[in-house]
Amino acid sequence: MPQAVILFVIFAFLLLLFNTIKILKEYERGVVFRLGRLVGARGPGLIILIPFLEKMVRVDLRVVTYDIPPQDVITKDNVSVKVNAVLYFQVTGPNEAIVSVADFFQATSQIAQTTLRSVLGQVELDDLLANREKINAQLQVIIDEQTEPWGVKVSVVEVKNVDLPPEMIRAMAKQAEAERERRSKVIHAEGEFQASQKIADAATVIATAPNAMQLRFLQTLVEVAAEKNSTMIFPVPIDLLGSLKDFLDAGAQRK
Repeated sequence: MPQAVILFVIFAFLLLLFNTIKILKEYERGVVFRLGRLVGARGPGLIILIPFLEKMVRVDLRVVTYDIPPQDVITKDNVSVKVNAVLYFQVTGPNEAIVSVADFFQATSQIAQTTLRSVLGQVELDDLLANREKINAQLQVIIDEQTEPWGVKVSVVEVKNVDLPPEMIRAMAKQAEAERERRSKVIHAEGEFQASQKIADAATVIATAPNAMQLRFLQTLVEVAAEKNSTMIFPVPIDLLGSLKDFLDAGAQRK
């Protein structure tokens, strides 16, 4: 019997010691309640509680990564898409995170999902695909404002994937192909325009220097002869044809 009493006393002492002494890690805080009333956050390190009077709730202060599940969103231009995002948040007010909301993690996740659908429903598909950084910043501000009373700080919100319906993918592919064709035609037209300007400049130079045409004619002959072609075509200057016509007309008048 005395041994049993001793064992009971030792067990009770260890149990009391376990409920009295708490050790918190560097990234943890303990929210202490005394007879149901909030005392405040303690830690990190060794925490001593008053037996049977004080209770402690551990709170992790590290950044939490929450993957928002895909949400069905109808954009401003009536396109149905599936969008998922990732949310980074952490507890900055341990007291508020325990007292102000029943489950701060669940509450933050629900706010993130509803805000994602609400914000993306107000933008067009092109803005969603092109202005991703602007939308991310807007989401972060809105979610952080709603979670601030809970002692939760939302640091980053990133839209990850935007799943488009098949018909929209085909339409965008056709649009991209048409855009590439338009650019090709514009570049070709600009090249033709620049070439025509150069030709017009060359014609102006030749018109002011008649001998330049003869030099160009001789240069062409040299280039043709260098190719060793079996058939050679000699271009005849228009001035020579004009002189021949004048000679024939004069002969006809003398007759």
